[in-house]
Amino acid sequence: MLQLTDRKKAIAGYLILLLILSTTSNKSLQNQKNYSTTIDEINVVGLSSSTNLQILKKLDIFFYKNIFFIKKEEINRIISEYNIIEEFNVKKIYPSKLNIEIKPTKFIAKISGDNELLVGSNGKIIKSEISKIYENSLPYIFGKFNSKKFLEFKRNIQNSKFNFSDFSSLSYFPSNRWDILTKDNVLIRLPEKDLLKSLNLAHKVMTDKQFKDNKLIDLRVINNLIIE
Repeated sequence: MLQLTDRKKAIAGYLILLLILSTTSNKSLQNQKNYSTTIDEINVVGLSSSTNLQILKKLDIFFYKNIFFIKKEEINRIISEYNIIEEFNVKKIYPSKLNIEIKPTKFIAKISGDNELLVGSNGKIIKSEISKIYENSLPYIFGKFNSKKFLEFKRNIQNSKFNFSDFSSLSYFPSNRWDILTKDNVLIRLPEKDLLKSLNLAHKVMTDKQFKDNKLIDLRVINNLIIE
């Protein structure tokens, strides 16, 4: 009878010890989960809900990867597929979250011949269903679009006394030269070089009352100004 009682006590002791070890193990696993450095949440904000969702789906490949080993260049390869994006910022929220904040580009021109194509301030072409909203507010671009040349031209415009809102259309020629038609129906023919100087000269002529009825400013030839 005594041996049976001792055996019951031993079994009870084993069960209690097993319960303690099981509880400790579960807590350890829970703590490991709480402090895991594998990505379990990604947030994308800044664009339309549908575009944010599209980008989020492409970023699924980063789920359950170690947050310390994810490089911005890897995310950039996906983000750069979207021409609508001007810039973005990736924030790693430790231990396991990625927040991606996106700044959309600003539409500054339209491509002639296609009402759905807009040009962003980042120099990229964006196909947009909302292009009709900008039908009368953005200038058309004629000629073969060249992103690099357009960005150079944009910088000169920004540094000049003109704004893109002053223009009705822009024409780019294979000779690397631009023509501008203003909303006042003044045609400005620019040279290949010294764009900033020529733009400010054209602006000065346009604001001079004695030339208010002239509709052509030709600056194509260096040190030669033609006004008609």
